[in-house]
Amino acid sequence: MAIVRLAPRLGALALAAGLAACTVGPEYQPDEMALPAGWTESRAAAEAQSIERLKSWWAEFQDPLLDKLVGQAIAGNYDLKIARQRLVQARAERAIAGAADYPQVKAEASRTNSNSSTTVGWPPGIGQYHTWVAGFDASWELDVFGGTARSKEAAEAEIGAAIEDRRAILVSLLAELADAYAGLRVSQLRRSIAEHNIEVAQKAVALTQTQLDRGFGTELDLAQARAQQETVEAGIPQLDAAIARAIHAIALLQGQFPEQLPGDLVTELERPAPLMTVPASLPVTLPSEVVANRPDIRRAERRYAAANARIGVATAAQFPDFSIPLLIEPNSAALHTLFEARSLDWTVGAALSQTVFDGGRIDARIEAAKAAAEQARLGYETSVQGGFREVEDALVNYRTEARRHVTLKAVVADDRKVLDQATRLYGAGLTDFLKVLDAERSAYAADDVEAQSRYAEVTDVIALFKALGGGWQAVPFDDVPVAAKEAEGR
Repeated sequence: MAIVRLAPRLGALALAAGLAACTVGPEYQPDEMALPAGWTESRAAAEAQSIERLKSWWAEFQDPLLDKLVGQAIAGNYDLKIARQRLVQARAERAIAGAADYPQVKAEASRTNSNSSTTVGWPPGIGQYHTWVAGFDASWELDVFGGTARSKEAAEAEIGAAIEDRRAILVSLLAELADAYAGLRVSQLRRSIAEHNIEVAQKAVALTQTQLDRGFGTELDLAQARAQQETVEAGIPQLDAAIARAIHAIALLQGQFPEQLPGDLVTELERPAPLMTVPASLPVTLPSEVVANRPDIRRAERRYAAANARIGVATAAQFPDFSIPLLIEPNSAALHTLFEARSLDWTVGAALSQTVFDGGRIDARIEAAKAAAEQARLGYETSVQGGFREVEDALVNYRTEARRHVTLKAVVADDRKVLDQATRLYGAGLTDFLKVLDAERSAYAADDVEAQSRYAEVTDVIALFKALGGGWQAVPFDDVPVAAKEAEGR
């Protein structure tokens, strides 16, 4: 490092360096992709809706308990709390990068006692003495080639990525919570269907016993009737387990252990309620709006911007570093003379450093930064394509299930008619019990499959809301970095 002593020309040099400053590295240009004008599902374009429907999409199901659960999950979910701390960290790292714009100042003070030998010939000693030292040294690195500016640009983009990351977690949380709640309700519905079919099976057992007593039935018929009843009863424990698992999932999404759920909330969850009904129309937005709405796509774009800025950080290392060192240090043997002008030691100057040879390290870092930026660009495009696929899949899944559900409802109606007729004919001795048994099995299966189809429609609509990036727009976050307050709250 070469040290150049300056006097009146120090300010002029700093001004000249500032005027000559430039920012190396590529300027960020958002990646422009050719987006489709519409969806492959032709009817989606005709049903395009305003973004307003996506903001609080869970309200579309008109279920007050679901609305309540959403509010509690937003307040208590641990994944959201973790994401919040990542945002706090990103903002702190932005402050670290910005600190390089300012002089770095260090103060120090000391008192030392020393002794110099008086028995040597040269140099002559002076015996005991003490020294008071106080002062500070400072260094100001000039961002001539924009390395610090690019670091701040990258840190700012990472803040944006952290914000979008938390929004993406919120979108997933809302969908997962709605899925768990729908799973709870469909399990309760299926349990109700099973209980009804147990009653039907019990009536079949009683009817078979009556026929046997009359001499028309057989022991085989009675055994088959009892086996059918026991088969339906065997499904109840599995449904009870599914109900319990759904409640456990809801508790976890709210940031609680299952036993920590308030008693009144547990009562509400355990009390059977109807499965949510799907909205009358699909809230499909235009493809271009999906890119603007989905936090995961927005996060990928911000990470691409950060990676692009780091190319400039790596490139700036090729050029000289300029700094202005300053040292002011009062030095005296007596405290009362420490701050007199004659006790002052000072140094001021300008410093330049340049890497002459590093074995190709800087070039390799630039190449690595360019490769990382290209990875981020491709990751952004992949996020866009993946998001579009999720929307298309959700659309086709819902439409397919809706058509299937219409057919299943007809099957349920027909199977119930067949069971009623077979039961009457058997009671009149006009058919064998096998017809009743087959009709009973078919009716129970049809009821259960139809309930699962209704659940599939609901989850397909939830998946569509998630794929469209809905939910975060209506949830304002408190972004004040006060991690200590959250720790106190726990």
